[in-house]
Amino acid sequence: MKELFNFKHFKGDLFGGITAGIVALPLALAFGVSSGLGPSAGLYGAIFVSFFAALFGGTNTQISGPTAPMTAVSMVVIAGIIAVNDGDVNKALPAILTVFILAGLFQIGLGLIGLGKYIRYIPYPVVSGFMTAIGIIILITQILPSIGYYPKEDTEYVNQYKPQAEEIILDNILKEEAGEGILVLEDFKETIVRAERITDDQILAESQTLAAKEASGVLGALKILPRAVKNINWLELILALGTILIIYGFKRITKVIPSTLVALLVMSGIAVGFKLNYRPIEEIPSGLPIPNLEIFTGFSFGAISPYIFTALTLALLGAIDSLLTSVVADNMTKTKHKPNKELIGQGIGNSIGAIFGGIPGAGATIRTVVNINAGGKTRLSGMIAGIILFIVLLALGPVASQIPAAVLAGILITVGIGVMDYKGLKAIPNMPKPEVIIMIVVLVLSSVWNLVYAVGIGLVIASLMFMKKMGDLTAERSDVKPLLDEKAWEDEATFPLNLKEKVFIKHIKGPLFFGTTSEFQQLAKQIPDSASAVIIRMGRMQYMDQSGLYAMEDVLVDLLQRDIKVFFVRPLQQPLYLLEKIDIVPDLVPKEHIFNGFNECITWIKTNLEIK
Repeated sequence: MKELFNFKHFKGDLFGGITAGIVALPLALAFGVSSGLGPSAGLYGAIFVSFFAALFGGTNTQISGPTAPMTAVSMVVIAGIIAVNDGDVNKALPAILTVFILAGLFQIGLGLIGLGKYIRYIPYPVVSGFMTAIGIIILITQILPSIGYYPKEDTEYVNQYKPQAEEIILDNILKEEAGEGILVLEDFKETIVRAERITDDQILAESQTLAAKEASGVLGALKILPRAVKNINWLELILALGTILIIYGFKRITKVIPSTLVALLVMSGIAVGFKLNYRPIEEIPSGLPIPNLEIFTGFSFGAISPYIFTALTLALLGAIDSLLTSVVADNMTKTKHKPNKELIGQGIGNSIGAIFGGIPGAGATIRTVVNINAGGKTRLSGMIAGIILFIVLLALGPVASQIPAAVLAGILITVGIGVMDYKGLKAIPNMPKPEVIIMIVVLVLSSVWNLVYAVGIGLVIASLMFMKKMGDLTAERSDVKPLLDEKAWEDEATFPLNLKEKVFIKHIKGPLFFGTTSEFQQLAKQIPDSASAVIIRMGRMQYMDQSGLYAMEDVLVDLLQRDIKVFFVRPLQQPLYLLEKIDIVPDLVPKEHIFNGFNECITWIKTNLEIK
């Protein structure tokens, strides 16, 4: 309790929490709209996940809330359950929120059984392909609202689905009768009576559901795009473009004030101030959030059983998203998070958020960085961020309901552009072909098919390719150890005593791959600032994958920033090829710092470095 309410850093936590809450507001509203449950769902998710994940989590400075990956997967769940419930959001809501609660419970379970520390074994190409796919999905699906086109409101387009809608309604009548035991093939009198009760409004509602479903997702949006372009609402397009321009343009002026918030206020102010005929977002309910008790009173296992695997995927995705952000926070604050405790906190936050109608979230990197830069030091900052959003809900709900939908679409377009993994995409020409294949498979399948299955397929392919590579190399079990656990090799027995406090030696025995990068990255932390040089012996490292390559880059950057020179001894062909392809050699390690033998390296150091 003392650790939780440490008011020693209250001023920094207060500023950090307020700033992070302000940054989170437009994103929460935008993610809520994108999910299909409306802006209030995004706001509720941001409030409860931020507060409770900070209260019970294991990363002091983490700010949590709806994120692009979590929203993209949630969008699939929501659309699927709504379609099963005749396009009625209110009817589908209990089942949707039950799935979200289940995802939170899965996260708590992952933390309790100690799986948090194993999240790092997810291969980089899988994460890279998934994140880029998320960006593509958000970017393409937001084109339609950014130009003011909504398929459900296009009468001519919706009318195309009326025959199919009538078939579905009739089929439902037959199923109802069969369930009631009154369907008799020889006599359709009851069927005729019920069919005559079908109204035009029912047919229209079913047609709209079918039209919206056909235009959903990346393929659906691209399919209907030509029709949407012919029906552009120029005012909505101008609002969206203005939002995008302000977001990117204001960053060039200053980063002290969040450009997303500036864009939201300016464009909404213009739309409201000039009384433009724009489309506002859905109304945000005023007053306190109310728990959706129908989740429990109307619980049906059959309604959520098809989505159990999806709930588990949401839990795993949230775990990866959160723990990656925790690593970023650790690097910035020089602290160490507790991964399993963090998963428990995230699970509690998502479960409580779902009870109140919020969409699930995870640790948000940008908001966490903003919090730290503004002075946030303890978990109190994350709780304050949630409280700030709660105050906004109570005081400004009716005002926020006047925000143009096109403005939020513009914000989401910039989120989609920003979430893509450009580092991974740029590396495609230089990466090993198996890893490129994994990334592209995950990217394509996630974008046009199913996010959940794509990640699973990517992991299976990555595992198979890794096992084949290891078999081909017939290498020993990976032996990348922390510096302090290593033993000197035979040719190091005559290492000069006067260099032992200034020159450190790191051995890499076996492949440097996604499963061993964490141990290798401990190297930079173990080298004291008083060191002058580090020798990395690579003669027994036969293979390096993309994760290992970037881990090596991170360690080298850290050492060079501390003015510690790095030397490679006998790098083999495949690792050296990759190091040269992305310019680690010679940008970080000059070619004159690469030697074929250990003694040759020591001789050069004694001759050229002034070590006292």
